[in-house]
Amino acid sequence: MNFGFSYVGLIYLLMLFIPNIIWSKNLPKNYDKYVKNENKALVILERIGEVLLTVLPLIFKDFNINKISNWSIILLISFLLMILYEISWIRYFKSNKTMEDMYKSIIGIPVPIASLPVFAFLLLGVYGKNIFIIISIIIMGIGHIGIHLNHRKEIK
Repeated sequence: MNFGFSYVGLIYLLMLFIPNIIWSKNLPKNYDKYVKNENKALVILERIGEVLLTVLPLIFKDFNINKISNWSIILLISFLLMILYEISWIRYFKSNKTMEDMYKSIIGIPVPIASLPVFAFLLLGVYGKNIFIIISIIIMGIGHIGIHLNHRKEIK
């Protein structure tokens, strides 16, 4: 692991933050009803992971593309998951903005707005051989995906 600025980390964070900023102005109908029922332990895990993942992708230059190799396939798959994440957001923003719209599966992936970035960042950590990102995304993913799976259960 090598310290230094990661433009790949910056791109991933922008792909993560921009839709979430737009979402904050386009919350699903009755979202507050679901938030008040969130499991506090899952929220704590999510927040810890979010703090770590706001910084870590930027400070390790191992995520930058140095040469194309078989190892680059992991980064490519990770990036494709982030593209699918963006498509999921576009689909949500074009919808009626209900909880059902937010949690609609895409190509069989449940709660894609929650799960896709988790798996993308996990692969980014594997690509960069960065245990800090891997541990952070596991912590965040347990909380984040858990919260959203519970929301989806409440909808049904």
